[in-house]
Parts: sequence; C-alpha cells; structure tokens
Amino acid sequence: MQLILLVCLAAAAANAAPQFGQFYRPDGRHIAILSQGMEGPDGARFRYHYRTENGINVEAQGTPGSKGQSNINGGFSFPFPDGTTAQFTYVADENGYRPQSPHIPTPHPLPAHAIEQIRFAESQRNRFG
Repeated sequence: MQLILLVCLAAAAANAAPQFGQFYRPDGRHIAILSQGMEGPDGARFRYHYRTENGINVEAQGTPGSKGQSNINGGFSFPFPDGTTAQFTYVADENGYRPQSPHIPTPHPLPAHAIEQIRFAESQRNRFG
C-alpha cells in the first residue's frame, strides 16, 4: 500500500513540475520557440536569449560585479493585441533593478506650489535640524 502511495505521489509531483522551455497559450496550445541559446554560467558570466512564435524576445547577459555578483544587462519585448510592440531594457547590479521603457508609467509633474512647499520644508529642516 505504501509503495502505491509513493508511486502516486511521485507521478503527481512529476506532472506538477514546471516544464522549462515550453510555453502555452491561454487556450492550452503550445507556443513554439523559434530560437534559443545559452552560454555559461561561468562564475558570474552568462548569456541567454530566446524568441517565440508569438513575438516574445528575451535576452540577457551577466558580467561580474564589484562583489562577485552577476551584473545583468538585458531586455525583452512582446506584442500588444493591437500589433504594436512593447520593448523593455534593464540593468540589474549593485544599484538595483533599473528598467527602461516608454511603457513604464511615470508620475505627473508636481505643480509649482507643491515644489515651493517642498523647498520650504527642506530649508526649515536644514535650519532647525
């Protein structure tokens, strides 16, 4: 009985494990990987890329950082439903993760009176500690 239970648990775990390198549409159909490549890792150095049939492109490169970590430069893009493409680039290093894209929301600029209030508060903080 224990053997049957163990086999059933092993089968369930294998089925639930992530299937790396396989992508699926919401309707369950497979998305083909058109190209992919990987170099490394060799310490903190690595490079990888892949491109899928539905227009997803990903690439990243790692180089050694100041404390032995991987500093990563990368980017990815994917199509929007309207046919335009979203493109993102990023750097991840000892200064954090810094993405760049025109698709990243930015706050509205502060009105002049708010900027003046902030300046005044800073001057009071500096004056009175």
